[in-house]
Amino acid sequence: MKFTLRQLQVFLATAHHENISKAADSLSMSQSAASGALKELETLYDLKFFERAGKRLKLNEVGRQFWPRAEALLAQARELEADLLSHRDLGRLNVGATLTIGNYLAVGIMADYMAEQPGARVHLEVANTRNIVERVLAFELDLGLIEGELNHPDLELLPWLEDELVVFCSPSHPLAGKEALTDEELRAAQWIVRESGSGTRQTFERALHGLVPELDLALELEHTEAIKRAVETGLGISCLSRVCLREAFTRGSLVELPVPHRDFSRDFYFVLHRQKYRSPGIERWLELCRACAG
Repeated sequence: MKFTLRQLQVFLATAHHENISKAADSLSMSQSAASGALKELETLYDLKFFERAGKRLKLNEVGRQFWPRAEALLAQARELEADLLSHRDLGRLNVGATLTIGNYLAVGIMADYMAEQPGARVHLEVANTRNIVERVLAFELDLGLIEGELNHPDLELLPWLEDELVVFCSPSHPLAGKEALTDEELRAAQWIVRESGSGTRQTFERALHGLVPELDLALELEHTEAIKRAVETGLGISCLSRVCLREAFTRGSLVELPVPHRDFSRDFYFVLHRQKYRSPGIERWLELCRACAG
């Protein structure tokens, strides 16, 4: 084998940062050493992986094809090194979760994972579906737990949990206590909604297809807790996952508004890169998530 793992590290860092100087800094190397490693890798196989665009180095077609395989190989090498250093089967995990899943489901799963494997490290990044998907595609996350549906040739989407959105308001709102809301009442209401790019917003717009352009979307907020507080103060009505509303419904600080003629059901999904190496840690995380679903 002619190439080295260090050369692969330089290639992947350059692909990520699109700049050899930043790639070198991320690997604690000198710029000349990083540049030399990348040049030697290309010379070994008489290939070019990048095209220069101003000060940026952009992957060409050869580089794009090489990238996922290099990432998978390096991930296996890191896993082997972790096992040799720690004598453990499970290593570090970088998990992404949407706000609803991250705040209400993923933390418990993370606690179970770390409890059964003392010393295991999990980095949990909470963001909206669009951002999680982008980071899985860039191999910056091992896997994502998302709410939105998607179709991408490089990603594998696996169903996890069934969920539903619920329309709700404060107990003092004029609509509170209604047996069922009509489309006319939905149009007349002032709404507080999640931002575009979130899985919750995607399901909301699908469920209210045909009405969305006519709705009064007074506020867009990125955090579910902020939306709940705004609704509690009477600023409007909203629509969020039942998962994050259970406690508020039990306390009586928020009340459900039935909309039986609209379908607010959806699924939670695992999203993984098809070329990503499935480490024992990733497989165990998936098992714990599925056990939670049962």
